[in-house]
Amino acid sequence: MNKSSEGNYPEYLFHKGTNYERYRYLGAHFEQRGDEYGAVFRVWAPNARKVSITGDFNGWDCSCYMEKITNEGLYERFCAGAKQYDAYKFYIEGPDGNCIYKADPYAFHAETRPADASKLYNIEGSEWSDEEWQNSKSAPYGKPINIYEIHAGSWRRHDDGTFFSYRELAESLSEYVKELGYTHIELMPIGEYPFDGSWGYQVSGYFAPTSRYGTPSDFMYFVDVMHKQGIGVILDWVPAHFPKDAFGLCEFDGGYCYEDSNELKMEHKEWGTRVFDYGRAEVNSFLVSNAVFWIKNYHIDGIRVDAVASMLYLDYGRKNGEWSPNRHGGHENLEAVAFLQKLNKAVFERFPNTLMIAEESTAWPLVTKPTSDGGLGFNFKWNMGWMNDILKYMS
Repeated sequence: MNKSSEGNYPEYLFHKGTNYERYRYLGAHFEQRGDEYGAVFRVWAPNARKVSITGDFNGWDCSCYMEKITNEGLYERFCAGAKQYDAYKFYIEGPDGNCIYKADPYAFHAETRPADASKLYNIEGSEWSDEEWQNSKSAPYGKPINIYEIHAGSWRRHDDGTFFSYRELAESLSEYVKELGYTHIELMPIGEYPFDGSWGYQVSGYFAPTSRYGTPSDFMYFVDVMHKQGIGVILDWVPAHFPKDAFGLCEFDGGYCYEDSNELKMEHKEWGTRVFDYGRAEVNSFLVSNAVFWIKNYHIDGIRVDAVASMLYLDYGRKNGEWSPNRHGGHENLEAVAFLQKLNKAVFERFPNTLMIAEESTAWPLVTKPTSDGGLGFNFKWNMGWMNDILKYMS
């Protein structure tokens, strides 16, 4: 069956850029179908000729073809017998006939580097004990906030150099920051990433807490312990760019899918990364769904959006001749502005007491003004320039 998504309201919203819980459908989800229990896999690959699902459950058979169920490039296949922790990838034939293995953009778990497959994981049914924290949350403006920022893999390690797990970090870190009087911790990005040296700022698995430190349930435990100790949890989040690793989002279906197809907007060359296409509706749905996902499923209290300036300016990191002006002749990235406004509006409509923090150090106006007043809609601004100036002055 190959049909239009017209008449399917969630699909309609996805292609309009306003389906903000897309992770509930795309990706891999356990299901009972008749007498068979397994997992249903779904992927959006609009440029693909064919897509297969391959993994532990079918002996990595690349001929297990998925059915194209919409004209807009949605593929689906149910695999009986697929189970928790099974590794898998999509095997995609691009428009040029070349075939590539790709990790699932919506996967909830992943192999630990250097392996790079996605892994089946059921995140439903986890037990939380942070009701008191959740019920006491209020608007953050009338009380002091003191944030302790850490990289989970660097804060403390075992004597043999191995990482602390999420569960080990939960106990030691919560006591440490509480004793020092901090109200929140801010974790450098914990979405799965391939290169240790990036500190998590080059994300390959936006819906999967990195397996370096444990499972999704282990990370839920970490947040739960923090909340029981009265400590809020903020995540660094990276919607500005993504790495070009072959298994990831880069040219996902053999064409430009998640990245901007305009060569003058496609890359941050100094970082060696691709830039999201903020004007593409499905990319909007992907990114906003991801922010909603962390807050809803992991009880995250705040999101610090990384590298906002790189999103706002078409000439960011680009010389003359390496960028083109917008339709008004300016250097503002109008699609990125609209995306950030959409992001903040969606989050505050669902979670009004969330901290939405822009890491932005330029003179861009109205960063923390509501979107209804023409602002970007953040409620806090993280000014790296101020920090660097103060540190230089004190030194």
